[in-house]
Amino acid sequence: MSTASSTPHSPLLSPESKDVVLAFSGGLDTSFCIPYLQERGYAVHTVFADTGGVDDDERAFIEARAAELGAASHVTVDGGPAIWDGFVKPFIWAGEGYQGQYPLLVSDRYLIVEAALKRADELGTRLVAHGCTGMGNDQVRFDLTVKALGDYGIIAPIREIQKEHAEVRAYEQKYLEDRGFEVRAKQKAYTINENLLGLTMSGGEIDRWEAPGEGARGWCAPRSEWPTSALRVKLTFRNGEAVKLNDEPLPGHLLLARLNELFAPYGVGRGMYTGDTTIGLKGRIIYEAPGLFSLLSAHRALEEAVLSKAQNRFKPGVAKQWVELVYEGFFHDPLKADLEAFLDSSQRCVNGEVTLETQGGIVQAITVVSPHMLNAKGATYAQSADWGVAEAEGFIRLYGMSSTLWAEVNREQGS
Repeated sequence: MSTASSTPHSPLLSPESKDVVLAFSGGLDTSFCIPYLQERGYAVHTVFADTGGVDDDERAFIEARAAELGAASHVTVDGGPAIWDGFVKPFIWAGEGYQGQYPLLVSDRYLIVEAALKRADELGTRLVAHGCTGMGNDQVRFDLTVKALGDYGIIAPIREIQKEHAEVRAYEQKYLEDRGFEVRAKQKAYTINENLLGLTMSGGEIDRWEAPGEGARGWCAPRSEWPTSALRVKLTFRNGEAVKLNDEPLPGHLLLARLNELFAPYGVGRGMYTGDTTIGLKGRIIYEAPGLFSLLSAHRALEEAVLSKAQNRFKPGVAKQWVELVYEGFFHDPLKADLEAFLDSSQRCVNGEVTLETQGGIVQAITVVSPHMLNAKGATYAQSADWGVAEAEGFIRLYGMSSTLWAEVNREQGS
């Protein structure tokens, strides 16, 4: 079955089924999709995959919004455990952001697709829809995941209207308001994505490459509101996975949620990122990920102490490849599974406790305790050693022989 496009075979133009499952967040784009699809003859069934980042009030708003817009049915799916096991664990093992910075906060998209496809199977339809634009990366993540998981038709209304309307968000807003549906004030200015992993914001002055306004802030407190006392948190890791917070055992997704609550008041994990999108445009967003940044800091401190020198040198290359696959939509590519097999193996001795401290803005690992730390019993770096002068000089002579010979030969040649 072909995907939505401008051809006569587009599911949007010639529906084979009246039922379509829409991945729904309650935001401007997905709110627009419901009446837009209804007016083209579809019964729209909405799915909200709750991957964290929303409270009970917001969850209730999303359900009420679906009903207000006339969804034929609505279901909410708990995606917290899945996002921890499917993304957070290997991401922390990898330990790298995209282009060295961005912590892949929209990787819940893959789990949202899985929830939408499961709902489509329950309803007996092969049509799914999403509210991704034709300019960004999410459309690639959604579409490639759908194609990897089965034979489904894809409808993307926002891509359709971009062919006719230059100011897409303004058109969506007017479309909804003309039909009697209000649009939240913040949604008029920014595109906001929020989940257990963190929060991203784009649109408005952010897209114009201007200084973010006062409204461009989510979880992380500004510096003027940081607490005056330092925050210390202890994390316990087993095989590279955080399993305890301050000695309290917690499921991963609840542990990450707690870290978000603890570190957000200190402004940890907020940044502005400009990167290369999958289709080649430059993208600019504000991101906030206090929990992930604290986890990354603790895990890296422990990992660097217990992995061998060769492991620590080799692993970033694997991490970079894994991150690029996930960022660009190849969540189900076989190479990703191959890389994760290495990452999993590398974590077998990443066991211990790390104490983090922040006084605001940044977080540091101040203590590391592990039975696997690679300490020599008779030597401490820069302090003492149980080998002699001759052994040190011999090692240096052999270790640097190639470089030393090059210098000697080329001095003799006068080069």
